Amino acid sequence: MSAPLGVIVAVRGDGEAAVVAEVDAHPRLAVVRRCADLAEAVAVARAGLGSVVVLSEQPHLDADAVAAIRAAGAGLVGVADGAAPRLEALGVPLARAGLAEAVLAAVDRPAPDFAPPPERGPGAVIAVWGTGGAPGRTTVAVNLAAESALAGHRTVLVDLDTYGASVATAVGLADEAPGIAAVARSAARGEDAAALLARHAVEVAPRLRVVTGLTRAARWPEVTAPALERLWPALRAQADVVVLDLAAPAEDGGAHAPGPRRDGATLAGLAEADAVVAVGGAEPHQLVRLVHALLDLDGPAPVVAVNRIRASVAGARPEDAIAAALGRHAGVTEVWPLPWDLRACDAAARDGRTLAEVAPRSPLRRAIASMAEVVIAAARAARGEPATVTD
Repeated sequence: MSAPLGVIVAVRGDGEAAVVAEVDAHPRLAVVRRCADLAEAVAVARAGLGSVVVLSEQPHLDADAVAAIRAAGAGLVGVADGAAPRLEALGVPLARAGLAEAVLAAVDRPAPDFAPPPERGPGAVIAVWGTGGAPGRTTVAVNLAAESALAGHRTVLVDLDTYGASVATAVGLADEAPGIAAVARSAARGEDAAALLARHAVEVAPRLRVVTGLTRAARWPEVTAPALERLWPALRAQADVVVLDLAAPAEDGGAHAPGPRRDGATLAGLAEADAVVAVGGAEPHQLVRLVHALLDLDGPAPVVAVNRIRASVAGARPEDAIAAALGRHAGVTEVWPLPWDLRACDAAARDGRTLAEVAPRSPLRRAIASMAEVVIAAARAARGEPATVTD
């Protein structure tokens, strides 16, 4: 009689005992290691001590871990009491009924073929980032992308805000689809990133396409760093300019906290960007937040844009006062002032259109257009010099 098939178990919580009991009860299977975490399971698989890894959803599970297990020659089976979006996104087959049969089937199941990422294209990536408290990051991102398209650049705007995606509403897409979730989930499975973008990026104006954000913020774990790594080359290949609408800096938990980070998409976007636009509000508390955010940003100096500037909150000559404050406290040498233009912004929000469409002579529209020209030139000149957030 042949030796039992070795099974590595990496199941969190109370369900582990039931999994072990069911595997060991089958005459053709034997548990060879009960792992404390995913890292141990990967190491055991790499050591060749088991043929199949049975695992549940857990903090460090991503496409890299799945690829490492498959590269070691081990099959994968997922277990879950209910929905398991992370396992499904990574292409791990779930044993809904008959765990032993699923384990035996996994031995002969081939790993999915991962499509190679396209060659890195010449497109420039611009990250629009900034403080919390709704300073107008999405307004800047949408209109910067619109001005890029109007200037003749093929432009893709990607909503990577994992806290409050709103690009789809801003551009008038009433039937919002989870564009970035669908693209990232499929890319993590190894599908062709270029084909995914062609399928899910929605054209909203000539030369301007949009990859919409998460329909529910709770889906943020689907936008993984490995999936984004596969998307960057495809985005650069399909567009002259890629604009990323990123979430504000994380304020809960450090970079070394266990498990995936909700601001992982923000960190990945900043790391990939050729130029960063840091957006803050003109209100005193927003300027304080902006100073703190700028001090935590590592890499090339960002373009600093202060939005909703008006004398009623910043005093006489508000542009000069704000520039002096940011220069004194954050070492900023140049500030792009974006004036308060409530009427134009309300019209754009009401109609789901850009400032160029609803108020082409708006002072805010002209300010963003001027800034866009400078930022795009800087991003093209600085390709390959990414910025990151320090730990």
